[in-house]
Amino acid sequence: MQTSTKNFFEIDIRKGNIIDAVLFKEAIKPAIKLWIDFGTDIGIKKSSAQITDNYNPKSLKGKSILAVVNLPPRQIGPFISEVLILGLPDQNNSIVLAVPDTSVPNGSKLS
Repeated sequence: MQTSTKNFFEIDIRKGNIIDAVLFKEAIKPAIKLWIDFGTDIGIKKSSAQITDNYNPKSLKGKSILAVVNLPPRQIGPFISEVLILGLPDQNNSIVLAVPDTSVPNGSKLS
């Protein structure tokens, strides 16, 4: 599969800060509902993430993350997920969140 640079830059990846997180009890697979602050231009967006193997809601509050913010919303049970949180599988195939290693403003765009 060949992808052009143009295709890559169509994906809008931004830095956000998790301001709230709760277990998604209605989900078929274990998940956490997240509310993420992407700054004044984008605002607060919601996401559902299957990251319960490595994270719990309490540990996520205040955490910086990276997410794709320009995909269409997805209905996941009774919840609408507005952004796609980015992560990588560890040796157990459990997701580890992709995070910036230094402080950058909410809404900063990956470039």
